[in-house]
Amino acid sequence: MIKIQVPATTANFGPGFDCLGASLGLYNYIEMGFSDEPIVEVRGEGKEEIPTDETNLVYQAGLKVLELAGVDKHLKIVLENNIPIARGLGSSAACIVGGLKAANRLVGDAFDNIELIRIATQMEGHPDNVVPATFGGFCLSMIHEGRIIYKTFPMPFWLQFVVCIPEFELKTEDARKILPKEIKFQDAVFNIGRVAMLVAAMARGDFTDMDIFCQDRLHQPYRSRLIPGMDEILATVRSKGAYAGFLSGSGPSVVCLSLRERSDALGEHMVEIFSKNGIKSSYKVLSPDSTGARFL
Repeated sequence: MIKIQVPATTANFGPGFDCLGASLGLYNYIEMGFSDEPIVEVRGEGKEEIPTDETNLVYQAGLKVLELAGVDKHLKIVLENNIPIARGLGSSAACIVGGLKAANRLVGDAFDNIELIRIATQMEGHPDNVVPATFGGFCLSMIHEGRIIYKTFPMPFWLQFVVCIPEFELKTEDARKILPKEIKFQDAVFNIGRVAMLVAAMARGDFTDMDIFCQDRLHQPYRSRLIPGMDEILATVRSKGAYAGFLSGSGPSVVCLSLRERSDALGEHMVEIFSKNGIKSSYKVLSPDSTGARFL
């Protein structure tokens, strides 16, 4: 059996809609091997709701690699999930990337990372989670004429991600439905400047004004309608010691960038605000992940 660990990811980073993402120190573990019949075992997060047949997303990813490689075999898959499902932390990207890479190893690494990223993006719909799940670090990605273009670089070692996770699911398709079909020119300009400054700040490790750079007008103002308490959290975390706060992916999780000594106070603050709005939540303090998916 092949065993691989795949990290959680946070995408968008405020203004970087569908193009920025980062890898977090929270992992799913996937074991995979050939079998006489399809077998899927699930432990941990989502064990009551994740399919345990051939419709399982990890199985589907693995099967796609086998088909492309011309291998007609069944798979046995054992999943140990720690990434919450439908919370904006890249659980589906972790399944896809892990399934593709594990199956690729089973067929002798028939495909390179460029091809695996292309397949993963096709399955996921966008590359901003699958790229950091694959490579780790802070990632920029885009699609140009069907080609996935990406750049990655490490994040500051001292950076901590305080992730507040509400106890309700928000499907990506539902969070996308609420977005406008068109945006104002001034809102596009607003985001472009902030994305540029955010990337420069992350590359330099200089987080001065990071709260400004993480502001957004393209998706967070609309998605906040689905997440009671989100606006108050983002408006107050700076005063509690965070460098910045933003919605993680399509939500509902909210992320703050922080130093370790401030992290627990920030997490408790976010949990309290969600509680005032009638939502139970919990928080995790996560370090940056620098390796992405890796075999164990």
